[in-house]
Amino acid sequence: MAASAGSESAPGTVSSAVKEHLRQLCLCEFPCGTGSWNRSRFLPPTRRAWKKLVPGEEAAVGPGEELVEALLDLVRSPQSLWALPEDSSAEDRFLRELAIQSPLMIRDTFFYSYFRSLRVVGKQVSQVGGDLLKFLKLEELVLSANRIKEVDAANLPPMLKVLELYGNELSSTECLCAHPPPGLQHLGLGQNQLRSPSESRYLTASHWPNLVSLDLGFNDLTDLRAMVAALRSLGRLRLLVLQGNPLALLPHYRGFTVDSLARLCVLDDVTVSPHERHQFRGLGQQGDLLPQDAQLVVTVGNIRGVVDSSVLDPEPGPKGPFVAYSYYVTYDFLGGEDGEASEHGGVLAEVVKPRSSAQLLGEELAEDLAEESLASVETTEQKSESSVVSGCSAARPPFSASGEELGKLRPRMDPRLCPSPGTVPFSTDHKPWANVIACNYEAQHSIRDLGLLKGFLLAGTTVTIMEEKGAKKGKGEDDKKKKEKDRKDWKGKAEEPPQERKASHKKREAPKELCQDPPTLQALGSGLVALEPLLAGEAVVSTVCNFGVIRTPESDRLTFARVPWGPAMSLDLHLCPPHRGLAGQEGRGDVAATSVLSGTPGPGRPWGEKTKSAAPIFESDYQPEQLTVEVEIQLGQVRSVEEALRAVANQARAE
Repeated sequence: MAASAGSESAPGTVSSAVKEHLRQLCLCEFPCGTGSWNRSRFLPPTRRAWKKLVPGEEAAVGPGEELVEALLDLVRSPQSLWALPEDSSAEDRFLRELAIQSPLMIRDTFFYSYFRSLRVVGKQVSQVGGDLLKFLKLEELVLSANRIKEVDAANLPPMLKVLELYGNELSSTECLCAHPPPGLQHLGLGQNQLRSPSESRYLTASHWPNLVSLDLGFNDLTDLRAMVAALRSLGRLRLLVLQGNPLALLPHYRGFTVDSLARLCVLDDVTVSPHERHQFRGLGQQGDLLPQDAQLVVTVGNIRGVVDSSVLDPEPGPKGPFVAYSYYVTYDFLGGEDGEASEHGGVLAEVVKPRSSAQLLGEELAEDLAEESLASVETTEQKSESSVVSGCSAARPPFSASGEELGKLRPRMDPRLCPSPGTVPFSTDHKPWANVIACNYEAQHSIRDLGLLKGFLLAGTTVTIMEEKGAKKGKGEDDKKKKEKDRKDWKGKAEEPPQERKASHKKREAPKELCQDPPTLQALGSGLVALEPLLAGEAVVSTVCNFGVIRTPESDRLTFARVPWGPAMSLDLHLCPPHRGLAGQEGRGDVAATSVLSGTPGPGRPWGEKTKSAAPIFESDYQPEQLTVEVEIQLGQVRSVEEALRAVANQARAE
């Protein structure tokens, strides 16, 4: 097929893409084809048109003409202006050299009868026309990375053995089954949009009797049992790819497939060993008992590099506010809370150890309110006991945590805490500040909607390190009223007998009731954890999320000065006792800080107690630790038939 010859093809077809590619090869332009640069090689025996010239017997080169070797050097040399790009195929290079050595062979009939392989990749092809039937000897057809939605199998060459349609827009294989090539051995349909449960009906031996290799990876197939039952009829099938489909997320996916397809040699590019086949023997017969939900385990390890915000707060007064900080990690995941079905396709999320953020927050608020209520009752009792002397005081009813009051205590949320659509937030337990905060969190999520799970894994999960600030204040009177009350109390105190004065003193020292402000939540760091490797066959995604440095040398200096000295100090700073000199280094080997101590241990002051003259001195090149958290997401997979049956028994016992 010449670059400029042949009939016009419809745009978006395979033939038009081939013609455009040949035109870009410039097979009829210098140094290829025929022209003044090789005129003497073609002598007209008769008075015919120039286009019908044939090669002559004389090898003489006329003036202004080039030798064949020189023309070949122009297309072979990488520095030449006529050289092809480095990523050009061997077929393109062959055509360029053939157009120099024998330009008269570049005709449509040559292309149709010579080529056995045709690759049209990334050319925006949307139709497979009947022009392909002209390639009588075509055995390999690659039409990947195009926009093909449907293929008329009647337009495929009958001698075809390899057909690849990766990265297109196929939604069904039914169109390929009308008149499939009888000798097809490899069918590549990965990265399309195959999702119908009925797709397995079109992958049987009645349509593909000679199929040896089948690639259905990274589609949206969910019915594993139906797919494997259909593939059993393919007696010659040896290579199979199903990873990237939702059905491959099931714990028993590989074992069930290996045991059901006894002649399979390679599954998902991994060789099926005899030991593996022995481990899963008999699992293929337990398809009705095996669970149809995916199991994922989320583990959160240590948090490092958190700034101690309490060192930046002023000292509380008699009425407070008394501030407490806690830290935890949140992440988004599919499923409803407490194992209840969510509104997204019947997803179940069973949390083994922790609970979701909202639940933890509600329980903590309820506990705080209950503690305040109990303290209020005790205070009231003490006041009523001392009322014999100081006068009658009415008992205050216990505090009840109503819905409106709980609503007033809702935390002020950071905008970055909003979960992604279709997910709910989960969080670790709240922990106080430490240089290394051990979360010790593990949660198991059971997901039934495999298609929704695939979309979630492609999007990833957002991991956030949170700081919660809670403050309590005393419920007192105005300063003026308090002064007047104190003046009256002192005035009447002088006239009271000693016994009554003692009771009044007890009343005055009774614990005061504290009111809690709504907790303030702040996201210290947030980032996306990619979960796509779980779709590509990986069993575990383990990462350390790094959110940069939020601590400063000044905040570390204040924290270091407040930490008690001795072996139980929170910071990872190894400090020598005063009599051993000055040295301080972090466990990582970086020079962190030195300390100056004065004085020696004496009565009333234990060894290692920080004195007023203790002052941390930080090196000029000191760098605070980065804010990080360890996260691991593991996809549940069974390794033997015994393990699979044990999981079935545990599930039946739980139900």
